[in-house]
Amino acid sequence: MKKTLADLDLATLRGRTVLVRTDLNVQLEAGRVTDDQRIQASLPTLRMLHGSGARTVVLSHMGRPKGLPNPEYSLAPVAEHLSRLLGTHVTFVREAVGEGGEEAVGALSDGEIALLENTRFFAGETADDPELSATWAGLTDLFVNDAFGAAHREHASTSGLAEAVRERGGEAVAGLLMAREVEYLGNALENPERPFVAILGGAKISGKIDVVEALLPRVDRLLVGGAMANTFFRAMGLGTGDSLVEEDRIAMAAELIATAGHKLVLPTDCVVADEITPEATTRLVGRTDVHKGDHIGDIGSETRDLFHGIVSGARTVVWNGPMGVSEMAPFSRGTVEVAHAVAEACDDGALGVVGGGHSAVAAEQAGVAERLSHVSTGGGASLVLLAGAALPGLDSLSDRE
Repeated sequence: MKKTLADLDLATLRGRTVLVRTDLNVQLEAGRVTDDQRIQASLPTLRMLHGSGARTVVLSHMGRPKGLPNPEYSLAPVAEHLSRLLGTHVTFVREAVGEGGEEAVGALSDGEIALLENTRFFAGETADDPELSATWAGLTDLFVNDAFGAAHREHASTSGLAEAVRERGGEAVAGLLMAREVEYLGNALENPERPFVAILGGAKISGKIDVVEALLPRVDRLLVGGAMANTFFRAMGLGTGDSLVEEDRIAMAAELIATAGHKLVLPTDCVVADEITPEATTRLVGRTDVHKGDHIGDIGSETRDLFHGIVSGARTVVWNGPMGVSEMAPFSRGTVEVAHAVAEACDDGALGVVGGGHSAVAAEQAGVAERLSHVSTGGGASLVLLAGAALPGLDSLSDRE
Protein backbone atom coordinates (compact mmCIF):
# COMPACT_ATOMS: atom_id res chain seq x y z
CA MET A 1 0.00 0.00 0.00
CA LYS A 2 1.42 3.36 -1.03
CA LYS A 3 1.30 6.52 1.06
CA THR A 4 -1.10 9.22 -0.14
CA LEU A 5 -1.53 12.92 0.42
CA ALA A 6 -4.47 12.12 2.69
CA ASP A 7 -2.07 10.30 5.04
CA LEU A 8 -0.10 13.47 5.76
CA ASP A 9 -0.71 16.02 8.50
CA LEU A 10 -1.73 19.03 6.40
CA ALA A 11 -0.69 21.41 9.16
CA THR A 12 2.93 20.45 8.48
CA LEU A 13 2.72 21.64 4.87
CA ARG A 14 2.43 25.37 5.53
CA GLY A 15 5.47 27.14 4.12
CA ARG A 16 6.81 23.91 2.65
CA THR A 17 7.67 23.63 -1.05
CA VAL A 18 5.76 20.70 -2.55
CA LEU A 19 6.29 19.41 -6.09
CA VAL A 20 3.17 17.98 -7.72
CA ARG A 21 3.24 16.01 -10.98
CA THR A 22 -0.14 16.38 -12.66
CA ASP A 23 -1.49 15.41 -16.07
CA LEU A 24 -2.52 18.69 -17.68
CA ASN A 25 -2.08 17.37 -21.21
CA VAL A 26 -5.26 18.96 -22.56
CA GLN A 27 -6.54 20.06 -25.95
CA LEU A 28 -5.73 23.61 -27.05
CA GLU A 29 -7.10 25.64 -29.94
CA ALA A 30 -5.82 29.14 -30.72
CA GLY A 31 -4.10 29.26 -27.36
CA ARG A 32 -7.20 28.35 -25.35
CA VAL A 33 -8.13 25.20 -23.46
CA THR A 34 -11.03 23.42 -25.20
CA ASP A 35 -11.34 20.35 -22.98
CA ASP A 36 -10.38 20.79 -19.33
CA GLN A 37 -11.40 17.36 -17.99
CA ARG A 38 -7.86 16.57 -16.85
CA ILE A 39 -7.39 20.00 -15.30
CA GLN A 40 -10.66 19.57 -13.41
CA ALA A 41 -9.48 16.17 -12.17
CA SER A 42 -6.32 17.74 -10.74
CA LEU A 43 -8.16 20.40 -8.73
CA PRO A 44 -8.87 18.47 -5.48
CA THR A 45 -5.15 17.87 -4.84
CA LEU A 46 -4.17 21.42 -5.78
CA ARG A 47 -6.93 22.90 -3.64
CA MET A 48 -5.87 20.80 -0.67
CA LEU A 49 -2.27 21.96 -0.98
CA HIS A 50 -3.30 25.58 -1.55
CA GLY A 51 -5.57 25.50 1.49
CA SER A 52 -2.85 23.99 3.67
CA GLY A 53 -0.51 26.90 2.90
CA ALA A 54 2.00 24.82 0.94
CA ARG A 55 4.15 26.47 -1.70
CA THR A 56 2.98 24.35 -4.60
CA VAL A 57 5.07 23.76 -7.72
CA VAL A 58 3.22 21.96 -10.51
CA LEU A 59 4.87 19.84 -13.20
CA SER A 60 3.16 18.46 -16.30
CA HIS A 61 3.79 17.42 -19.87
CA MET A 62 1.91 18.59 -22.95
CA GLY A 63 1.87 16.77 -26.27
CA ARG A 64 5.01 15.39 -27.88
CA PRO A 65 7.46 18.24 -28.57
CA LYS A 66 10.32 15.72 -28.97
CA GLY A 67 12.55 17.12 -26.24
CA LEU A 68 12.71 20.66 -27.59
CA PRO A 69 10.90 23.89 -26.66
CA ASN A 70 7.92 24.44 -28.93
CA PRO A 71 5.40 27.28 -28.37
CA GLU A 72 2.63 25.06 -29.72
CA TYR A 73 2.98 22.88 -26.61
CA SER A 74 3.50 25.59 -24.01
CA LEU A 75 1.60 25.27 -20.74
CA ALA A 76 1.10 29.05 -20.50
CA PRO A 77 -2.60 28.85 -21.52
CA VAL A 78 -3.08 26.07 -18.97
CA ALA A 79 -1.73 28.32 -16.20
CA GLU A 80 -4.31 30.96 -17.11
CA HIS A 81 -7.12 28.41 -17.19
CA LEU A 82 -5.98 26.87 -13.92
CA SER A 83 -5.95 30.31 -12.28
CA ARG A 84 -9.59 30.84 -13.23
CA LEU A 85 -10.66 27.43 -11.94
CA LEU A 86 -8.79 27.75 -8.65
CA GLY A 87 -9.76 31.36 -8.09
CA THR A 88 -6.16 32.27 -7.32
CA HIS A 89 -3.21 33.37 -9.42
CA VAL A 90 -1.01 30.59 -10.77
CA THR A 91 2.47 31.83 -11.64
CA PHE A 92 3.74 30.46 -14.94
CA VAL A 93 7.48 29.71 -14.95
CA ARG A 94 8.96 29.44 -18.44
CA GLU A 95 12.36 28.31 -17.17
CA ALA A 96 11.41 24.93 -15.74
CA VAL A 97 15.07 24.06 -15.13
CA GLY A 98 17.82 26.50 -14.22
CA GLU A 99 18.52 29.53 -12.09
CA GLY A 100 15.46 31.45 -13.27
CA GLY A 101 13.12 28.62 -12.36
CA GLU A 102 14.76 28.14 -8.97
CA GLU A 103 14.41 31.84 -8.22
CA ALA A 104 10.72 31.81 -9.17
CA VAL A 105 10.08 28.81 -6.95
CA GLY A 106 12.06 30.36 -4.11
CA ALA A 107 9.96 33.53 -4.36
CA LEU A 108 6.67 31.73 -3.68
CA SER A 109 4.83 32.66 -0.52
CA ASP A 110 2.71 30.34 1.61
CA GLY A 111 -0.32 29.12 -0.31
CA GLU A 112 0.95 30.28 -3.71
CA ILE A 113 1.10 28.05 -6.79
CA ALA A 114 3.52 27.96 -9.74
CA LEU A 115 3.25 25.92 -12.92
CA LEU A 116 6.55 25.07 -14.62
CA GLU A 117 6.84 24.86 -18.40
CA ASN A 118 6.28 21.56 -20.25
CA THR A 119 8.53 18.81 -18.86
CA ARG A 120 8.85 17.36 -22.36
CA PHE A 121 10.73 20.41 -23.55
CA PHE A 122 13.72 18.50 -22.13
CA ALA A 123 15.03 15.37 -23.87
CA GLY A 124 15.88 13.93 -20.48
CA GLU A 125 12.22 13.74 -19.49
CA THR A 126 11.19 10.75 -21.60
CA ALA A 127 14.70 9.24 -21.22
CA ASP A 128 14.22 9.21 -17.42
CA ASP A 129 17.43 11.19 -17.01
CA PRO A 130 18.52 10.99 -13.34
CA GLU A 131 20.21 14.40 -13.52
CA LEU A 132 16.97 16.04 -14.59
CA SER A 133 15.10 14.24 -11.81
CA ALA A 134 17.74 15.33 -9.29
CA THR A 135 17.42 18.95 -10.41
CA TRP A 136 13.70 18.99 -9.65
CA ALA A 137 14.19 16.95 -6.47
CA GLY A 138 16.53 19.67 -5.20
CA LEU A 139 13.52 21.97 -4.89
CA THR A 140 11.63 19.86 -2.35
CA ASP A 141 11.52 17.07 0.20
CA LEU A 142 7.91 16.17 -0.66
CA PHE A 143 6.75 14.97 -4.07
CA VAL A 144 3.10 14.31 -4.89
CA ASN A 145 2.39 12.26 -8.00
CA ASP A 146 -1.16 12.90 -9.17
CA ALA A 147 -0.58 12.13 -12.86
CA PHE A 148 -2.31 8.77 -13.21
CA GLY A 149 -2.43 9.28 -16.98
CA ALA A 150 1.39 9.11 -17.02
CA ALA A 151 1.79 6.50 -14.27
CA HIS A 152 2.75 3.81 -16.77
CA ARG A 153 5.72 5.90 -17.98
CA GLU A 154 9.23 5.76 -16.55
CA HIS A 155 9.96 9.46 -16.98
CA ALA A 156 12.17 11.90 -15.12
CA SER A 157 9.21 13.82 -13.68
CA THR A 158 7.28 10.72 -12.59
CA SER A 159 9.06 7.64 -11.26
CA GLY A 160 12.49 9.27 -11.60
CA LEU A 161 11.52 12.25 -9.48
CA ALA A 162 9.89 10.07 -6.83
CA GLU A 163 13.04 7.99 -6.51
CA ALA A 164 15.27 11.08 -6.42
CA VAL A 165 13.24 12.70 -3.63
CA ARG A 166 13.24 9.51 -1.59
CA GLU A 167 17.00 9.09 -2.05
CA ARG A 168 17.42 12.54 -0.52
CA GLY A 169 15.43 11.46 2.53
CA GLY A 170 12.11 12.97 1.45
CA GLU A 171 8.74 11.40 0.75
CA ALA A 172 6.87 10.66 -2.46
CA VAL A 173 3.12 10.17 -2.10
CA ALA A 174 0.09 9.68 -4.31
CA GLY A 175 -2.21 12.63 -4.90
CA LEU A 176 -5.96 12.40 -4.41
CA LEU A 177 -6.64 11.58 -8.07
CA MET A 178 -3.95 8.90 -8.26
CA ALA A 179 -5.28 7.30 -5.07
CA ARG A 180 -8.85 7.41 -6.38
CA GLU A 181 -7.89 5.84 -9.72
CA VAL A 182 -6.02 2.99 -8.06
CA GLU A 183 -8.79 2.45 -5.51
CA TYR A 184 -11.57 2.12 -8.08
CA LEU A 185 -9.67 0.12 -10.68
CA GLY A 186 -7.99 -2.00 -8.02
CA ASN A 187 -11.22 -2.79 -6.19
CA ALA A 188 -12.93 -3.70 -9.45
CA LEU A 189 -10.22 -6.27 -10.14
CA GLU A 190 -9.32 -7.58 -6.71
CA ASN A 191 -12.63 -7.63 -4.87
CA PRO A 192 -15.48 -7.36 -7.39
CA GLU A 193 -19.08 -7.80 -6.43
CA ARG A 194 -20.54 -10.30 -8.87
CA PRO A 195 -21.60 -10.65 -11.58
CA PHE A 196 -18.44 -8.93 -12.86
CA VAL A 197 -18.70 -7.80 -16.49
CA ALA A 198 -15.88 -6.28 -18.55
CA ILE A 199 -16.47 -4.51 -21.86
CA LEU A 200 -13.60 -4.06 -24.29
CA GLY A 201 -13.62 -2.23 -27.59
CA GLY A 202 -11.35 -0.26 -29.84
CA ALA A 203 -9.46 -1.05 -32.98
CA LYS A 204 -6.86 -3.67 -32.13
CA ILE A 205 -6.75 -6.85 -30.14
CA SER A 206 -2.93 -6.62 -30.02
CA GLY A 207 -3.07 -3.51 -27.83
CA LYS A 208 -5.34 -5.24 -25.33
CA ILE A 209 -4.26 -8.86 -25.43
CA ASP A 210 -2.67 -8.61 -21.97
CA VAL A 211 -5.90 -7.09 -20.64
CA VAL A 212 -8.01 -9.85 -22.18
CA GLU A 213 -5.79 -12.56 -20.71
CA ALA A 214 -5.76 -10.86 -17.29
CA LEU A 215 -9.52 -10.30 -17.19
CA LEU A 216 -10.77 -13.68 -18.42
CA PRO A 217 -10.01 -15.56 -15.17
CA ARG A 218 -11.61 -12.75 -13.12
CA VAL A 219 -14.80 -11.85 -14.94
CA ASP A 220 -18.12 -13.58 -15.37
CA ARG A 221 -18.59 -12.11 -18.84
CA LEU A 222 -16.26 -10.31 -21.27
CA LEU A 223 -18.08 -8.34 -23.97
CA VAL A 224 -16.03 -7.44 -27.04
CA GLY A 225 -16.94 -4.81 -29.62
CA GLY A 226 -15.18 -2.39 -31.93
CA ALA A 227 -12.85 -3.40 -34.73
CA MET A 228 -11.07 -5.82 -32.41
CA ALA A 229 -14.16 -8.04 -32.70
CA ASN A 230 -13.44 -8.41 -36.43
CA THR A 231 -10.31 -10.39 -35.70
CA PHE A 232 -12.40 -12.78 -33.58
CA PHE A 233 -14.90 -13.07 -36.44
CA ARG A 234 -12.13 -14.16 -38.78
CA ALA A 235 -10.96 -16.70 -36.21
CA MET A 236 -14.51 -18.11 -36.35
CA GLY A 237 -14.28 -18.38 -40.14
CA LEU A 238 -16.63 -15.46 -40.78
CA GLY A 239 -16.23 -12.88 -43.52
CA THR A 240 -15.38 -9.32 -42.59
CA GLY A 241 -15.41 -7.64 -46.01
CA ASP A 242 -12.92 -4.79 -46.15
CA SER A 243 -13.03 -4.17 -42.40
CA LEU A 244 -9.97 -3.67 -40.23
CA VAL A 245 -8.57 -7.06 -39.18
CA GLU A 246 -5.25 -7.92 -37.57
CA GLU A 247 -4.25 -10.83 -39.75
CA ASP A 248 -1.32 -11.78 -37.52
CA ARG A 249 -3.60 -12.06 -34.48
CA ILE A 250 -6.26 -14.39 -35.88
CA ALA A 251 -4.64 -17.51 -34.38
CA MET A 252 -4.40 -15.75 -31.03
CA ALA A 253 -8.07 -14.84 -31.22
CA ALA A 254 -8.94 -18.47 -31.91
CA GLU A 255 -7.02 -19.55 -28.82
CA LEU A 256 -8.86 -16.98 -26.71
CA ILE A 257 -12.21 -18.19 -28.01
CA ALA A 258 -11.32 -21.74 -27.06
CA THR A 259 -10.05 -20.71 -23.63
CA ALA A 260 -12.85 -18.30 -22.74
CA GLY A 261 -15.82 -20.51 -23.48
CA HIS A 262 -19.16 -18.90 -22.54
CA LYS A 263 -17.42 -15.97 -20.82
CA LEU A 264 -16.55 -14.33 -24.12
CA VAL A 265 -19.49 -12.56 -25.76
CA LEU A 266 -19.03 -11.31 -29.33
CA PRO A 267 -21.38 -9.22 -31.47
CA THR A 268 -24.14 -11.15 -33.25
CA ASP A 269 -24.84 -8.40 -35.78
CA CYS A 270 -23.19 -5.22 -36.99
CA VAL A 271 -23.64 -1.95 -38.83
CA VAL A 272 -21.83 -1.90 -42.17
CA ALA A 273 -21.28 0.63 -44.96
CA ASP A 274 -19.42 0.86 -48.24
CA GLU A 275 -17.03 3.28 -46.53
CA ILE A 276 -16.47 4.69 -43.05
CA THR A 277 -17.38 8.35 -43.40
CA PRO A 278 -19.64 10.77 -41.51
CA GLU A 279 -22.05 10.73 -44.48
CA ALA A 280 -22.10 6.95 -44.94
CA THR A 281 -25.29 5.07 -45.74
CA THR A 282 -25.43 2.09 -43.39
CA ARG A 283 -26.99 -1.37 -43.34
CA LEU A 284 -27.74 -3.67 -40.43
CA VAL A 285 -26.56 -7.25 -41.06
CA GLY A 286 -25.96 -10.41 -39.08
CA ARG A 287 -22.34 -11.28 -38.42
CA THR A 288 -22.58 -14.11 -40.94
CA ASP A 289 -23.82 -11.76 -43.68
CA VAL A 290 -20.93 -9.33 -44.08
CA HIS A 291 -20.14 -9.16 -47.79
CA LYS A 292 -17.11 -8.27 -49.87
CA GLY A 293 -16.62 -4.51 -49.84
CA ASP A 294 -18.44 -4.01 -46.53
CA HIS A 295 -16.80 -2.05 -43.73
CA ILE A 296 -17.99 -2.91 -40.22
CA GLY A 297 -18.42 0.35 -38.26
CA ASP A 298 -20.48 -0.53 -35.18
CA ILE A 299 -22.31 -3.24 -33.29
CA GLY A 300 -25.90 -3.86 -34.41
CA SER A 301 -29.25 -3.55 -32.63
CA GLU A 302 -29.40 -7.21 -31.57
CA THR A 303 -25.94 -6.90 -30.03
CA ARG A 304 -26.86 -3.66 -28.31
CA ASP A 305 -29.80 -5.42 -26.67
CA LEU A 306 -27.64 -8.42 -25.78
CA PHE A 307 -24.93 -6.28 -24.19
CA HIS A 308 -27.52 -4.14 -22.38
CA GLY A 309 -29.13 -7.22 -20.85
CA ILE A 310 -25.83 -8.56 -19.57
CA VAL A 311 -24.67 -5.22 -18.19
CA SER A 312 -28.02 -4.55 -16.49
CA GLY A 313 -27.54 -7.63 -14.33
CA ALA A 314 -23.95 -6.82 -13.37
CA ARG A 315 -22.75 -5.59 -9.97
CA THR A 316 -19.28 -4.60 -11.22
CA VAL A 317 -18.61 -3.22 -14.72
CA VAL A 318 -15.28 -2.18 -16.25
CA TRP A 319 -15.45 -0.61 -19.70
CA ASN A 320 -12.55 0.35 -21.98
CA GLY A 321 -12.90 1.10 -25.67
CA PRO A 322 -15.69 2.15 -28.08
CA MET A 323 -18.00 -0.31 -29.81
CA GLY A 324 -17.40 1.27 -33.21
CA VAL A 325 -16.20 4.39 -34.96
CA SER A 326 -17.96 6.41 -32.28
CA GLU A 327 -16.72 9.80 -33.45
CA MET A 328 -18.89 9.47 -36.60
CA ALA A 329 -22.67 9.71 -36.18
CA PRO A 330 -23.59 6.71 -38.39
CA PHE A 331 -21.47 4.44 -36.18
CA SER A 332 -21.88 5.93 -32.71
CA ARG A 333 -25.06 4.34 -31.45
CA GLY A 334 -23.50 1.16 -30.08
CA THR A 335 -21.01 3.08 -27.95
CA VAL A 336 -23.66 5.52 -26.71
CA GLU A 337 -26.02 2.72 -25.73
CA VAL A 338 -23.26 0.87 -23.88
CA ALA A 339 -22.56 4.10 -21.99
CA HIS A 340 -26.22 4.33 -21.01
CA ALA A 341 -26.29 0.65 -20.00
CA VAL A 342 -23.33 1.12 -17.66
CA ALA A 343 -24.92 4.27 -16.22
CA GLU A 344 -28.20 2.43 -15.58
CA ALA A 345 -26.30 -0.35 -13.80
CA CYS A 346 -24.65 2.29 -11.60
CA ASP A 347 -28.07 3.83 -10.90
CA ASP A 348 -29.07 0.40 -9.56
CA GLY A 349 -26.06 0.28 -7.24
CA ALA A 350 -23.40 -1.40 -9.37
CA LEU A 351 -19.78 -0.23 -9.45
CA GLY A 352 -19.11 1.10 -12.94
CA VAL A 353 -15.60 2.12 -13.96
CA VAL A 354 -14.74 3.60 -17.36
CA GLY A 355 -11.09 3.24 -18.32
CA GLY A 356 -10.36 6.59 -19.93
CA GLY A 357 -9.58 7.39 -23.56
CA HIS A 358 -12.40 7.18 -26.12
CA SER A 359 -14.71 5.55 -23.55
CA ALA A 360 -14.45 8.57 -21.26
CA VAL A 361 -15.20 10.89 -24.19
CA ALA A 362 -18.19 8.73 -25.12
CA ALA A 363 -19.53 8.85 -21.56
CA GLU A 364 -19.32 12.64 -21.64
CA GLN A 365 -20.99 12.87 -25.06
CA ALA A 366 -23.75 10.50 -23.93
CA GLY A 367 -24.35 12.74 -20.92
CA VAL A 368 -23.89 9.94 -18.38
CA ALA A 369 -20.41 10.61 -16.95
CA GLU A 370 -21.82 11.99 -13.70
CA ARG A 371 -23.84 8.81 -13.14
CA LEU A 372 -20.83 6.50 -13.36
CA SER A 373 -18.85 5.41 -10.30
CA HIS A 374 -15.56 6.50 -11.80
CA VAL A 375 -14.27 7.78 -15.13
CA SER A 376 -10.52 7.31 -15.40
CA THR A 377 -8.26 10.06 -16.71
CA GLY A 378 -5.65 7.63 -18.00
CA GLY A 379 -6.47 5.37 -20.93
CA GLY A 380 -3.02 3.82 -21.27
CA ALA A 381 -2.39 3.63 -17.54
CA SER A 382 -5.78 2.08 -16.87
CA LEU A 383 -5.07 -0.62 -19.47
CA VAL A 384 -1.74 -1.40 -17.82
CA LEU A 385 -3.42 -1.64 -14.42
CA LEU A 386 -6.23 -3.81 -15.79
CA ALA A 387 -3.59 -6.09 -17.31
CA GLY A 388 -2.02 -6.52 -13.87
CA ALA A 389 1.28 -4.96 -14.96
CA ALA A 390 3.46 -2.57 -12.98
CA LEU A 391 2.88 1.19 -12.92
CA PRO A 392 6.30 2.82 -12.36
CA GLY A 393 4.70 6.11 -11.33
CA LEU A 394 2.88 4.32 -8.53
CA ASP A 395 5.44 1.70 -7.56
CA SER A 396 8.11 4.38 -6.99
CA LEU A 397 6.14 6.09 -4.22
CA SER A 398 6.75 5.74 -0.47
CA ASP A 399 5.16 2.74 1.23
CA ARG A 400 2.51 3.32 3.86
CA GLU A 401 3.78 2.17 7.26
